[in-house]
Amino acid sequence: MSILPEKIDFDGPFPRLSRRLRLGVVGGGRISGMQATAARLTDMWEITAGAFSSDPDRAKKAAADWYLPQDRCYASFQEMAQAEAKRPDGVDAVMITTPNHVHFSSAKAFLEAGIDVLCDKPLTNEIDEAQTLVELARETGSVFGVSYVMSCFPMIRQARQIVEDGGIGAINQIHVEFMQDWMTPDNVADAPHVQWRLDPAKSGRTSCVGDIGTHAAHLASFVSHLPLSELRAEFHVCGAPKPLEDTFFAWTRFDNSVPGTLMATRLAPGNRGGLRLRIFGSEGGLEWDLEKCDQLKFNRFGQPDQILSRGHGHGVTGRVERLVRTARGFPEGIIEAWGNLYTEFAMAVAARKDGRSVPLTWLDMPRVEQGADGVRFIDATVRSHESGGDWVSV
Repeated sequence: MSILPEKIDFDGPFPRLSRRLRLGVVGGGRISGMQATAARLTDMWEITAGAFSSDPDRAKKAAADWYLPQDRCYASFQEMAQAEAKRPDGVDAVMITTPNHVHFSSAKAFLEAGIDVLCDKPLTNEIDEAQTLVELARETGSVFGVSYVMSCFPMIRQARQIVEDGGIGAINQIHVEFMQDWMTPDNVADAPHVQWRLDPAKSGRTSCVGDIGTHAAHLASFVSHLPLSELRAEFHVCGAPKPLEDTFFAWTRFDNSVPGTLMATRLAPGNRGGLRLRIFGSEGGLEWDLEKCDQLKFNRFGQPDQILSRGHGHGVTGRVERLVRTARGFPEGIIEAWGNLYTEFAMAVAARKDGRSVPLTWLDMPRVEQGADGVRFIDATVRSHESGGDWVSV
């Protein structure tokens, strides 16, 4: 039985599936619970299996927490991939929410088992591993999403559409920053969920860059439609001593020699979700703030500023409306953005299972290629910093 309906209006709301898709979870940390909540919000997924811990006892105990039978809770992702691929009711896809160093091996195992993947960013810690996943996804025909969830807010999609339609003219500069404050206390590195983020063996060669800097870099290219081509970066430890950076600043150049700035830190008291994007062009500009995510400032030079707000109608395009769940005045936030990512992921997975081709413009979810771009961005920031701040190619 087909999962998608026979006829789909690719310009209208996303269609209802004939059944919920089965989703597996790899990794048992806090982010897995958030993503599972968002996946359930879509009414397109049910959580049916998981590898929540490499400790067999803890893995089995997780069954009660996730309301799963013990035989669907595995002590390793390898065991899970092999077992679920053989089951007639096996998972249709998995979310990978482990520390960075496990992304490559776990994603590879599920792709080789024929199971679609949505993986946390950064995709991998090494460029060659990222490229291997790109090639493997293409060879297997698998759906491979990457969790650049900031690109799934409706007003970010609206901004992308405005740029695509020429609403601000030719882009002449791009500025993006991600300011957080949770690493301000000197003892924050003692927390278990922070320790791996500062461990080069797990986090890779960066901490702040790989965690939130990649969100900023992806968002800039996603909205502007311009690849990041060059950068000049500096890493800093602004608080207590740490083995990896807690702050970084970068000058950037995008295609067409468009200049910009990109910075991120976890030591900016008073900033919790301080992700801000500003794109200026020959005819106008766009500004978006994560902490005011329902609004988008849109200016046409010489005309009054417009504040577009998330909701149905009133200037929001149809491609954006299908990602909206509540009317104006009823806020939506990060859970709903995750839900939008899992909605588009569900559409892509269902289309693959049905053997159907869909328009490339139907789904704007970030995919494995954008994940690999993020790994190249991280590598470029490291090379630039280690050279003393030289311009380097991404």
